Amino acid sequence: MKQFLIFTFSLLLISCNSKKEKTEETTVNEKPNILLIVVDDQGYSDFTPFEAHDKTVSTPHIDRLGKSGVVFTQAYVTAPVCSPSRAGILTGKNQFRWDKPASWGPGLPDDVKTLPEYLKEVGYETARIGKNDLGRNFHKNDVREYPLNHGYDEFLGFSAHAHDYWLNSQTIKDRTPDPYGTSALLGPLMHNMGEKSYEEGYLTDIFTDESIKFIKRKRDKPFFLTLSYNAVHHLIHEVPKKYLDKYNVKEIPNYNPDSLLTYSHHKPGSYSAYYDKYSRVGAINTDDLRKYYLANLNCLDDNIGRLLDALKETNLDKNTLIVFISDNGGSPLTGSNNSPLTGGKYSLWEGGIRVPMAVSWPGNVNKGKVETRYVSATDILPTIVKAAGATLTDKDIDGINIFEPENDRLLVWKWQKTWAVRKGNWKLTNAKENHWKSEPSAQYIAPIRDDLTLKLFNIEEDPGERNDLASIHPEIVRDLEAAFKNWCESNIK
Repeated sequence: MKQFLIFTFSLLLISCNSKKEKTEETTVNEKPNILLIVVDDQGYSDFTPFEAHDKTVSTPHIDRLGKSGVVFTQAYVTAPVCSPSRAGILTGKNQFRWDKPASWGPGLPDDVKTLPEYLKEVGYETARIGKNDLGRNFHKNDVREYPLNHGYDEFLGFSAHAHDYWLNSQTIKDRTPDPYGTSALLGPLMHNMGEKSYEEGYLTDIFTDESIKFIKRKRDKPFFLTLSYNAVHHLIHEVPKKYLDKYNVKEIPNYNPDSLLTYSHHKPGSYSAYYDKYSRVGAINTDDLRKYYLANLNCLDDNIGRLLDALKETNLDKNTLIVFISDNGGSPLTGSNNSPLTGGKYSLWEGGIRVPMAVSWPGNVNKGKVETRYVSATDILPTIVKAAGATLTDKDIDGINIFEPENDRLLVWKWQKTWAVRKGNWKLTNAKENHWKSEPSAQYIAPIRDDLTLKLFNIEEDPGERNDLASIHPEIVRDLEAAFKNWCESNIK
């Protein structure tokens, strides 16, 4: 007998604060399909579902996600760079619980349970397509960090910080003296316990094509798909020509192993030299850098549109929970725009940890709702686990139900020598900028002071962190610093 899903999701529905339209009925036993889309380094102002977005950006398909669900204007990740942030999304925990140095490479301990492991326990078919980056044990398939060893049934992608968008074949790997010579790589993608070579094709398209194949597969159980794009990460200039033409920028030749290109300490002809040359401002001027970024983002948006269309064609859209999030703030080195936020990727200023986020679930969350209370990427795991009918068994989860945000919740961050804490309207931090000592692109907003001293901001009134109130409210500084220290003493192993 069919009935509305009030029993399982009553708390979620009540929290939406307004009457929603119920357009579909589902049975109590029917679990939603779940699609987690993680994009790489998208700028805060480059997210068009936000009302105050950069008007040079056009992403109509990402807009569809915003219009069909809830947009979060104050969503935070757990770190300002890929690896630790993705560990937080995957586990629902602040990764510095186990990673004391608060480093680039937290890894994944055996005793920390992941989102796909929870979902497999309640009958989900799980897959990860795209980037797998936990900061350790890259290019290996016999380690805990590899997707097949922490809950995913299938994996197609790469295990590293970055991958070339065009060069995905065994042929180019065989010709390259250092295919794994930097944090980025080229060559075949890892596919389950082997590899899959693509002689042709663009990586964003490939990830979408493979995701659509997975979605359309006949199955007798719900699916959980993590689609982890490397767009819009470096190398930002690598975009199909039709998008370059649209933004009036020229094609830059792809890496060629026969080239004598050199950079810094890298040897001539190495992929490392090519990657480093084009992963900073200089080889591409700042005006063109923004255009390459917009072209890359435009391509990403079209691919998300193809994915949403595939869900609709298969009639799966009506019972699919979609979470969209960027892994950290926009990079100061790609032309992204984090306005009005200070800084970007690599720092604990708002521009590094406050990210685009939307959640869509037809018939279960309000269409077009804007949530202005702050939430955390750690909330994704407990929210999805509840929606799937699973039970949290880990007592150290830092996330809460994302549809029930708390006004005075304590959030903490540790990143190398810097830290931050937020409670209510107030944020205390010793944030110090770090963008590789390179010249940032023109969209970058520099901090008011670049040192390790404590700085206090009323984030509700001053999201751009332009007015340091530490000297005016020393009692708030003391309270927040004590709250941060107490959390660390109680929770870090």
